Amino acid sequence: MQSKPTTIKEIAKILNISPSSVSRGLHDHPSIGAVTREKIKQLAKSLNYEPNNAAILFQKGKTYTIGVILPELSEHFFSTAISAIEDEALKKNYTVIFAQSHDDYEQEVKLVEKMKNQRVDGLLVSISKDTSKFDHFEKLNSFNIPVVFFDRIPPFKNVHYVACSLESATVKAVNYLLKKGHRSIGMINGPSTLYASEERKDGYMQAITFNRLKFDPSLVVNCDLTEKGTIEAADQFLSHKRKPTAIVAFNDYVALFLIKYFKKLNVINDFDVVSYANLPIISYLDHSPVASVEQYPYLQGQKAANILLDLINSPNLENQAFYNTIVESDLIVNEVK
Repeated sequence: MQSKPTTIKEIAKILNISPSSVSRGLHDHPSIGAVTREKIKQLAKSLNYEPNNAAILFQKGKTYTIGVILPELSEHFFSTAISAIEDEALKKNYTVIFAQSHDDYEQEVKLVEKMKNQRVDGLLVSISKDTSKFDHFEKLNSFNIPVVFFDRIPPFKNVHYVACSLESATVKAVNYLLKKGHRSIGMINGPSTLYASEERKDGYMQAITFNRLKFDPSLVVNCDLTEKGTIEAADQFLSHKRKPTAIVAFNDYVALFLIKYFKKLNVINDFDVVSYANLPIISYLDHSPVASVEQYPYLQGQKAANILLDLINSPNLENQAFYNTIVESDLIVNEVK
C-alpha cells in the first residue's frame, strides 16, 4: 500500500517547530533563519514532501483551470480550436478541462453545472444545436465565473463572444455561384435555434435580392445536421419546381453527406456545392465542394482564450464591457470539382 503524503504538520513535529514556520521556511521567508530553512528543506526532500496545490490555490481563490464545452471534440474545426485554447492557457500556467455536449442541450446544462462544481476560473463554450435557453450560463454570474462563447454563439450582444462573419461569408458564397451562372440556388441550413443559421440565411437573402433575383423561402431548408436530415433536405430540392443547380450547405460535413447522396443517385454532376469550414480532407475528394468558407478555428480559439484569461484577471468583472469579436472569413475556391 502507498503511504500517505507527508504533511507540513509532520515536518514541524519532527523539527519541533510550528507548522507556520515550516511553511515560511519552504517559501524562503526572511523571518526564518538560513540554517533552519535548510533543515526544513532537507527533511521535506527526504520525506518526499509535495505541497498541497489544492489548498494553496483555494487560499488564492483560484484553481488556474478553465473549462471548455464543445459540441463534438472529433470535428476538425473544434480540435483545431482546442489546440489554440490549450496553447494560450499554457502560456499563463492554466490547465484546461474539455467536455463535449454531443449537440445535446440537456447534456450541456449538466456539463455547465459540473464545471461550476470543479471550480473552474472561467468557461469557453460553443453551444449545442438545440440550445435556445441560456439560464444555465447566466447562473455562473453569481459565482464570478466568466463565460466566453465562440463560433456557435447566443443571438444577443450582452455576452462575450468570438465568431466568424457568417453573413458576409454567405454573401461571398452566393455571389460566387451567381457568377458561375447559377440562378436557382438552394441552401441546406442548420437548426433554426442556431444564430449561425439565421446569419447564413440573412447573407443568402442579401445576395439574392442585391442581384435582383426573387427570394424563394422554399429554397432554404433547415435540417438537424445529420446525414438523414441532409438527405431529406436534398429530396426537397430534387422534387422542387425550381430545382436548384447549386446548393449552399451549412458546413463541410453536411456537404459530404449531400455529395455522397448525389453520387448514389448519379446526379452529382448536376449540382455545384459550396460549404463552410474548409476541412483539409475536401481537397482530396474526387467530388468536393467547389468552394468552402474558411472560418479560422485556431484564430477563434486563440482570441476566445485570451479574452477569457483577461476576464479572469479583471479586478472589476461586473462592470467589464462585453467583448464582441468578429473574425473575418474567406471563401476558398477549389480548382478541381
